[in-house]
Amino acid sequence: MLAIASQRVPDGTFVQGDGLTLPFADDSFDRVLAGHFYGHLDATQRELFVREARRVATELVVVDASLGHSEVEEEWAQRILLDGSNWEVYKRYFTPDVLLSEFGGGEVLHTGHRFVTVRSPG
Repeated sequence: MLAIASQRVPDGTFVQGDGLTLPFADDSFDRVLAGHFYGHLDATQRELFVREARRVATELVVVDASLGHSEVEEEWAQRILLDGSNWEVYKRYFTPDVLLSEFGGGEVLHTGHRFVTVRSPG
């Protein structure tokens, strides 16, 4: 994916890293945006990610699946990819209040049936 991205955006910078130990210096960015990533982390991993996001940026924005879209708060679900491989994936669904609680405050940017978006200052 990085090779393809580099070909499509030759002047871009692409970095492979671990979201729980971000490979960037403190205060490197204005914002970290997590799009449908946060909900695949368990509670301990979410704490680590929030700590890392706050270390490298002054603002955290999370877009993830809404609890309104699911009958359960969390689940392990089977995913079969186009190559036929079969994966068991953890998924957590959120209300804006739960996200704000996990971030220690912030503001709701969107709440809907399919997804929620919350912004939290670092």
